[in-house]
Amino acid sequence: MAKAVQPVDALIVVDVQTAFVSGENPAPDAIRLLDHVSDLLDRARQAGAVVVHLQNDGAPGADDEPGTHGWELYLPTEPGPTEHVIRKPRDDGFDGTSLGGVLVGAGVRSVAICGLMSEMCVQATARTALARGYRVVVPHDAHATYDAPAVPGVSDAVPAHVVSRVAAWALGDRAENTVPAAAVTFTRRSS
Repeated sequence: MAKAVQPVDALIVVDVQTAFVSGENPAPDAIRLLDHVSDLLDRARQAGAVVVHLQNDGAPGADDEPGTHGWELYLPTEPGPTEHVIRKPRDDGFDGTSLGGVLVGAGVRSVAICGLMSEMCVQATARTALARGYRVVVPHDAHATYDAPAVPGVSDAVPAHVVSRVAAWALGDRAENTVPAAAVTFTRRSS
């Protein structure tokens, strides 16, 4: 097992919705992603850490359009005093949502962020968390995305695992983005 890093206060699970991890067009390696996110969730819950599930409200006709099967969160949630489901209208989980208030209210100072899509919602949420002064851990094996398609005359297709790595790396040296999910530990929150 990987060496543990300093514990975090909260786990933010970004857009692990049915359309992106099952069915006809799941993200590449969705089974591995689900294993790592499920393990993080189990360990965060066991520690009594704050857990936030972000749920994207896609545009009409999108795979994650509210009310559709694809919009539903794929992993079971356990809403309560330390576990929250927050719908979001944009990539950044803080933008137009109660996420900031939930974290401040719980005294959170550090977060682990996992889920989908690496270069969009995971990165946008991590950037705002960093800007707000949180310590941010983005486990390299607990976020994913799709291949970036080829653009004639510009570039070949870019494999999903490369897009994910570049998205995390682009967060800069303030984000801990080279640790595996297995190395993340959680702080027990006092009631």
